Amino acid sequence: MTPKEVIDFAKNKNAEMVDLKFMDLLGTWQHFSVPMSELEEHLFEEGLGFDGSSIRGWQAINASDMLVMPDSSSAVMDPFMQVPTISMICNIVDPITKEKYTRDPRNIAQKAEAYLKSTGIGDTAFFGPEPEFFIFDDVRYEVDINRSAYYVDSREGNWNTGRDEGPNLGYKPRHKEGYFPVGPSDSLQDIRTEMLLIMEKVGIAMECHHHEVASGGQCEIDMRFADMVKCADNLMWFKYIVKNVARRHNKTATFMPKPIYGDNGSGMHVHQSIWKDGKPLFAGNSYAGMSEMGMHYIGGVLKHARALAAFVAPTNNSYKRLVPGFEAPVNLAYSSRNRSASIRIPMYSPSPKAKRMECRFPDPTANGYLAFSAMLMAGLDGIENKIDPGEPLDKDIYALGPEDLANIPSLPTSLEEALECLEEDHEFLLKGDVFTQDIIDRWISYKRENEVAPIRLRPHPYEFYLYYDA
Repeated sequence: MTPKEVIDFAKNKNAEMVDLKFMDLLGTWQHFSVPMSELEEHLFEEGLGFDGSSIRGWQAINASDMLVMPDSSSAVMDPFMQVPTISMICNIVDPITKEKYTRDPRNIAQKAEAYLKSTGIGDTAFFGPEPEFFIFDDVRYEVDINRSAYYVDSREGNWNTGRDEGPNLGYKPRHKEGYFPVGPSDSLQDIRTEMLLIMEKVGIAMECHHHEVASGGQCEIDMRFADMVKCADNLMWFKYIVKNVARRHNKTATFMPKPIYGDNGSGMHVHQSIWKDGKPLFAGNSYAGMSEMGMHYIGGVLKHARALAAFVAPTNNSYKRLVPGFEAPVNLAYSSRNRSASIRIPMYSPSPKAKRMECRFPDPTANGYLAFSAMLMAGLDGIENKIDPGEPLDKDIYALGPEDLANIPSLPTSLEEALECLEEDHEFLLKGDVFTQDIIDRWISYKRENEVAPIRLRPHPYEFYLYYDA
């Protein structure tokens, strides 16, 4: 929609408020609202001011003024506001130079798309994430100098088979058996359907939903692939809708990769392909029906995977999921059909349009704009430098012995290690000024200061179990 069409659309929908949403550095939507009287065409050219120093990872207080610039093409009616409200996703601009803000994640994704076109390799990068999440009935946590605790609960939790629920009706999925029985074991069908239908109302093309592997309310809803920036926009709406529908039902949803010990965690497998002039470029005569370009793309992602981890698995909790023995792959290999490989080539359809690679180590705590951009830049580096991904690994990697595994590189085992890998390997991200040195340095310093160090400094409850009587 053009700005004028947005104004007409809002009036036709009897909107009374305008909500302006934008992304902080870490990946959380921020917003503020203005009355309909502010929705005039000059708003799209001049923007509205806000305090950038109060946003995580952004401006210093002595240079805090920033502008939000609404993207008219993103306008939809917000599905949760009590008062009719039109919502738009915004870009961030410096009020003095009028240049797009280099620490705005959406700007980085827009630059990545522009870089793809500038290379002549392709004109469209399609991304399709599969975010998994848990729906709980209760969550409590506290951290103090003398205590630390968390508690999550679900009526579906297999740990509740013996609880007095007045009465307990059973039908609680066993560990690793949540994929995917019908109701009554799957008690979240209607909630997921409600989430999916609302996603369609805000313009996201949807494919399916189902219960996931873990006990305790793990779910997956799949959206159709889209061009990269649009896909990252959709991912933000996805999280917003999941959380708000859950709350509507007096439940709570989390995208934490590993909220439950001993069962599968939540990943976000990301399907990727490059097209040009409406034609898919990853279909060909190489392994699993891939093209040489597609194989080089895989080669680039595998080469830079340890650095990519800092963006696609960006939390301490991410590395509670990335451990051997569960579905999350930790070994850097590719294969067709094999879900124990970190990169899979899906074989569901022989159509060239369906040919793609699936990166399986990201998780849904990732900032979609940054994670998708980083993977695209790694893949393009593979294409530009004709990086050979090596031989495929079609065996069950988890069943391999130590001698076989010794020759297969693996992902970092901690956020701290992932940040070190990014520090050592990020030149591929700087091409075309997509990522700047400033944003790399800021990401690393923010994560170290606000996530790595606080976890390192605090005793863990399990340490009392292990060491209190030492």
